[in-house]
Formats: sequence, structure tokens, C-alpha cells
Amino acid sequence: QLQLVESGGGLVQPGGSLRLSCAASGFTLDYYVIGWFRQAPGKEREGVSCISNSDGSAYYADSVKGRFTITRDNAKNTVYLQMNSLKPEDTAVYYCAAVGIIPVQAMCVMTNRRGYWGQGTQVTVSS
Repeated sequence: QLQLVESGGGLVQPGGSLRLSCAASGFTLDYYVIGWFRQAPGKEREGVSCISNSDGSAYYADSVKGRFTITRDNAKNTVYLQMNSLKPEDTAVYYCAAVGIIPVQAMCVMTNRRGYWGQGTQVTVSS
């Protein structure tokens, strides 16, 4: 069974940190561009960060630049999203996705659900 599973979400105070993980099973992430997306209630889905499978280049939404870092560990078949200096507006369900052949920035701005998607993990930033 091909699937992506997100973990690491939770409740954190403003200014805190979380690290999300996106683990793949049934397929190898080496051949895929991976993206993290989020969706808050009543808002459209937003591409947060995406990472290439070829050169490790990454794209970040302006809203998270300097605070979030995406990395991939192909040996563990896992992609991470380190989130620092969290703000209440970061509250959302975070999803990871894998797409085979796509430019990194194009993946983060896509509006469809192309490729494989996880079920999401809730991140709540609140005092």
C-alpha cells in the first residue's frame, strides 16, 4: 500500500518549535519532489515548503521564510519540516505530498491534489 504518514503535530505556544515528519511506505521518496501544505479552517490550502529530489533545492512561502526548514533523509524515506518561531497564524492542518516530476516552486503553488498525499497532522499555536 502506497502511503504518506505525517506526524509531529501538536499544541505549542507562540515562539515555540515543532518538527513534522512525513514518512513514506510502499514507495521510495528518492524519485519525488516533496511538499508541505497547510490548510486552516475557512482558508485555502497554502504551499508552505517544497524540496527537490535532485539537488535538494527548496522553496518556501514568504509567510514562513526564515522560520521553517525542509529537509529530506532518503535513507529513512522521510522528509521533515522544522518549524521555529511559531505564530498563531501557523495554526492549520499540515499535509505532505509527493509528486514525481515537477519544478519545486510549481509544486508549492499547485492547486490540485496531484500525486500522493498524507492524511494531515494538526498544528495549533496558542497560549
